[in-house]
Amino acid sequence: MNTPDVAVVMAGGQSRRLGRDKAALLVDGMTLLARTIRLAGRFCPLVAVSGRDPAFSGAPAPWFADAYPGLGPLGGVTTALARFGCACLVLSCDLPHMNDPTLVRLLQAWEEREPDTLMTTFEQAETGRIEALVAVYQPEAEPLLRQALHQGRLKLSAAIPRERRHHVVYTRAESRPFFNVNTPEDLAEWRNKQRRANP
Repeated sequence: MNTPDVAVVMAGGQSRRLGRDKAALLVDGMTLLARTIRLAGRFCPLVAVSGRDPAFSGAPAPWFADAYPGLGPLGGVTTALARFGCACLVLSCDLPHMNDPTLVRLLQAWEEREPDTLMTTFEQAETGRIEALVAVYQPEAEPLLRQALHQGRLKLSAAIPRERRHHVVYTRAESRPFFNVNTPEDLAEWRNKQRRANP
């Protein structure tokens, strides 16, 4: 299976809704950020962190500041594509259940994409929601993302037209890997599930 040369772990958020640093939350004895860096490293030869120095996580990796600070993940992905000039696997740092089989499924779909595809990502069957931070972006997407930034359209899922995306369809029953920790309620739900799984 071919894989992108670069994985970019998105860790530039301020965790305002959670009220604490989500990247520093512990999963199986390691921070969420360290876990994501390690996971991405099993697929891509270079893993870089967007938005912050990962030294605190115990998982050394190169990092870069966003060229568009304060504009969310769209700024980080745009910066990454301009910086590396190649296809990038993009992963959010706040996905405690993301796993190898899910990324294998994504990367196999990426290999099968149409030539004009700019983004390979997951789409939930019931809602049409796409997982913009579990995706592979082609370098040719950068001008479209930059245009969206300049127009104030900051939603990644809307920056690339549907016809230029390759979707991997999943159902709600398969949604566990995409659970993310954004709010205190998310954190409580995740910890309760962890306690039930490890009594």
